[in-house]
Amino acid sequence: MIAARKLDDDRTAALRLTPVSHETAVRLDQFAALLLRWQRAVQLVATSTLPKLWTRHIADSLQLLDLAPAAKLWVDFGSGGGFPGLVIAIVLADRPGALVHLIESDSRKAAFLREAARLTRAPVKVHAERIESVAKRIAGEIEIVTARALAPLPRLLDLAEPMLAAGAQGLFLKGQDVDNELTQAAKSWNIQARILPSRTDPRGKIIQIERISPLTSKPRPGQPSHDR
Repeated sequence: MIAARKLDDDRTAALRLTPVSHETAVRLDQFAALLLRWQRAVQLVATSTLPKLWTRHIADSLQLLDLAPAAKLWVDFGSGGGFPGLVIAIVLADRPGALVHLIESDSRKAAFLREAARLTRAPVKVHAERIESVAKRIAGEIEIVTARALAPLPRLLDLAEPMLAAGAQGLFLKGQDVDNELTQAAKSWNIQARILPSRTDPRGKIIQIERISPLTSKPRPGQPSHDR
């Protein structure tokens, strides 16, 4: 069991870092309580991080909203326990026209996301499919693509390319190895990006992808690379 006082202190710290309205805080409380109940049967986050649920997961997700304050149409890859996509949708619950697509291939996690969205009245559409199956279908609708702890940047750019090519921007939460990931991605893509510090983790970074285009030498699917 997590000590209630410890979780309350973490909540206070998180909302100091990333303030939200009273109504949004109530919805986030509902979401957090549901996650803790489901966590007993389905591992939605690493158990070791539960005492820091608010700062480690919720505030980490909330900070992305300041980087795209006007955006209404989002997609989140590998949403898992709802980070960052469902948390973002909870904040956007009262914004007309807002919609966050949550892509999660694990059926149990997708069921959690649907129940959390119902409880918090978050404007989401849950896709219990692989990312590749959804990306091209919704590419033209999307303003912001997000992902957290899903895959290295080169793979994320491959997955997000239909949306980024249609004008969306990427906001990817990353760790301290971000420079190496950018170096690897630059072997296949011309990238316009900014690296921003995380407000919740001194080691964390946010990669804001403004535009990408494939290098002419980038192999097509099924073609071998000639790089040595």
